[in-house]
Amino acid sequence: MDTEKQKMLRGEWYDANYDAALCAERDRCRRLCETFNHPDRTDAERREALRQALPAMGERTVFTPPLHVDYGYNVVTGTDCFFNFGTTMLDEAPVRFGNHVFVGPDCGFYTAIHPLDAARRNAGLERARGITVEDDVWIGGHVTVLPGVTIGRGSVVGAGSVVTRDVPPGVVAAGNPCRVLRRIEEDETH
Repeated sequence: MDTEKQKMLRGEWYDANYDAALCAERDRCRRLCETFNHPDRTDAERREALRQALPAMGERTVFTPPLHVDYGYNVVTGTDCFFNFGTTMLDEAPVRFGNHVFVGPDCGFYTAIHPLDAARRNAGLERARGITVEDDVWIGGHVTVLPGVTIGRGSVVGAGSVVTRDVPPGVVAAGNPCRVLRRIEEDETH
């Protein structure tokens, strides 16, 4: 019989609220984030907590506290990424960031999907779809990225956007819902 974690990782409906093993994993990651976020901890304690919370973090990647993550093992970052204050990642499915990704303050990456039917939702069921942010992307402050979205290489997502569907490479996109505003020209200097 499959565990709830196995179902979660396959993107199937699973018991998100009441499965003891998943609750324990989320609690462990929450405690690590609390250590990282706590200003009275030493730099060494904070670095170690972040390393344990996000074991697939690329070199020279920086997270500015506070950081909130559900599991941590589903987050993968490339090298030279920067995540400003208040990043939240509900990583029930993989959340993948390429190299040289810049994320503004108070951004959320949410992979969880809850049933529309109240009875199933109240029973604690959910499933998840991964999020991919490709290389050289800049995400402005207060952006929300929803399940299943890919943001293409070199794109810029404007502040306050709610990204509900894929953003192609090399564009400026913004709004709620987020939509492409224009292509980015190679010779742009502003």
